[in-house]
Amino acid sequence: MSEQDERPPAADELAFEVEDLPGGARATIEAVLMVADEPIPAVRLASVLAVPTSRVEALLAELAAEYRGESGGPVRGFELREAGGGWRIYSAPAYADVVGRFVLDGQQARLTQAALETLAVIAYRQPATRGQVSAVRGVNVDSVVRTLTSRGLVAEVGTDPSSGAVLYATTGYFLERMGLTSLDELPPLAPYLPEFDALEGVEPTGGS
Repeated sequence: MSEQDERPPAADELAFEVEDLPGGARATIEAVLMVADEPIPAVRLASVLAVPTSRVEALLAELAAEYRGESGGPVRGFELREAGGGWRIYSAPAYADVVGRFVLDGQQARLTQAALETLAVIAYRQPATRGQVSAVRGVNVDSVVRTLTSRGLVAEVGTDPSSGAVLYATTGYFLERMGLTSLDELPPLAPYLPEFDALEGVEPTGGS
């Protein structure tokens, strides 16, 4: 099979070749992996980049080896691993204690205004997808939702039957921190928030 035959169809035709970007396909793969919050299959990366799957697999193996220090380069604090049906960047096991300390310290910090607003939307309109919350707030909330999840205030509770997107809801820890015994005790703010079905097709206006 030729490389052309291996090339998976991209969702949309790119207006440029990834090889024309600084660092080419290799650097482009790194850029995508840096924002991934779940393992990405090689075939999906190949589709996004519009390059052969075999080339993506070779580059992933090359990057993984480099991050492990096999090429004689500097020691990295992260590594690239294949797990859960795809590839993702993880912190290196050697630094687990330090990373854990950082995460715990972060849980003591005050939530930002963006995080509080996002948490309010989820609390009053749960279960909700990140896209639905983004539509209400008018900005992308991916990083904020990850922060709320890492602090145990929200959690994944399933998937939306129509879109397959992950649904989020508040946790028991959220109720504990709020001093509530149930969501019925939340102040009457919900009537002032738009219903999700009224926001169908509305796109976020910027980043969070």
